Amino acid sequence: MGELVLAAKCTHVPTMLMSEQEGPVKGKRQAAIDGHVEIGRRAKELGVDTVIVDSAPPGGTCLNVGCIPSKALLHTSHLFEEACHGFAVQGITVGTPKIDVPTMIERKNTIVKQLTTGIKGLFKKNKVTLLNGHGSFVAQSDGGWQVKVGEELVEAKQVVVATGSRPRHLAGVAVDNVLVCDNVGALDINAVPKKLAIIGAGVIGLEMGSVWRRLGAEVTILEALPDFLSVADVDVAKEAAKVFRKQGLNIHLGVTIGEVKTGKKSVSIAYTDKDGQAQKLDADRLIVSVGRVPNTEGLNAEAVGLKHDERGRIDVDDHCRTNLPGVWAVGDVVSGPMLAHKAMEEAVMVAELMAGQSGHCNFDTIPWVLYTSPEIAWVGKTEQQLKDAGVAYKAGKIPFAANGRALGMGDTTGFVKILADAESDRILGVHIVGANASELISEGVVAMEFGAASEDLARICHAHPTLSEVVHEAALACDGRPLHF
Repeated sequence: MGELVLAAKCTHVPTMLMSEQEGPVKGKRQAAIDGHVEIGRRAKELGVDTVIVDSAPPGGTCLNVGCIPSKALLHTSHLFEEACHGFAVQGITVGTPKIDVPTMIERKNTIVKQLTTGIKGLFKKNKVTLLNGHGSFVAQSDGGWQVKVGEELVEAKQVVVATGSRPRHLAGVAVDNVLVCDNVGALDINAVPKKLAIIGAGVIGLEMGSVWRRLGAEVTILEALPDFLSVADVDVAKEAAKVFRKQGLNIHLGVTIGEVKTGKKSVSIAYTDKDGQAQKLDADRLIVSVGRVPNTEGLNAEAVGLKHDERGRIDVDDHCRTNLPGVWAVGDVVSGPMLAHKAMEEAVMVAELMAGQSGHCNFDTIPWVLYTSPEIAWVGKTEQQLKDAGVAYKAGKIPFAANGRALGMGDTTGFVKILADAESDRILGVHIVGANASELISEGVVAMEFGAASEDLARICHAHPTLSEVVHEAALACDGRPLHF
């Protein structure tokens, strides 16, 4: 174990170099795998039992009621919209498409079940014990830490808190996941609502709004913030808002939610608009998506002195160490973006550190993705962040309208924008709105992880015809020399 050099996604450069140099670790580089598997497998190699405590099905929020089921619904709704509006122009006649919502929901559930079953299989393969129940700290002991799970007491030298988050609910708005839904209920709506109201224009609100708009619902989104998608680059946010409104999403910014009344089959939302005028919105269903709250209640953190902030997030350093020896925290329960892939990177890092290795997670290259249509993705700094920090930069921006593959696909919406340091040319941010942005952003992540300049991307041959050529052109545009625009 001591000779093994682990290589996580964000540490492959130094570990690769170490494994190629003369010394005890030469030729011993090994690729990283998912954090929970790594922890279980490595711990077993050391003769240490690994126990995972969870009161919910394996896989957490993302797999059960988050990113995986929502993407299944998004895919179905995309195909439906293509059949309704995209086939005819390509000479395809299929008649009038119809959506069977229960079948769509069942397909989504089947995908989730398949993946959760796979996780159970990984636990069994790696001899990881799963205890169903809620875990809470009891006390520190000679062996490390005592954690109570139901009536059972577990003692561990190392404890990883990965309790995730739950939907934030609005005061006075009762969520029954029938008429008024959070992210859980939004995934199980059993019929297309005629009118759908959504409070919150964040990731969940926009993705669920996209699903049900495509299937025929009249969707209205109420957002408290004055600016649309303020976490994204301003150019991306403007383009997305324009496209979404053109598609039929009714987006109202700067609103204040008042009383929400539910009837037998409808919901009424009173609100004040950005101009201070009283308004009312009647809908068949309401989705509340106003953020998420870390799951720290019930941990009994006070009993052992585990520090957390006023929002419930556990205090950790850059390596996810808490203030307690041998206690770590990862994912939604710590600060930073609540993204599944960010949590996985942190888990891999913690596994490596537990094993005595040099684990590392580069939080500056964590990609963001919204799976709307068009997709939105970015990594690194936005233009406004660079301006606020006084960083001199240059920008290259190329629309998909100039790309032959996009024209062939019939989807030329959006652009690629690359921001690079004005002096060093090092890439500082990549921002994409358009088809397959979720896949294209990986090129930007890799480039930034290796400290690439825009010139590096500009000099790499990209296959033709592909959407990736727009990334290539944007890199060229940073130097004012695009080839096809």
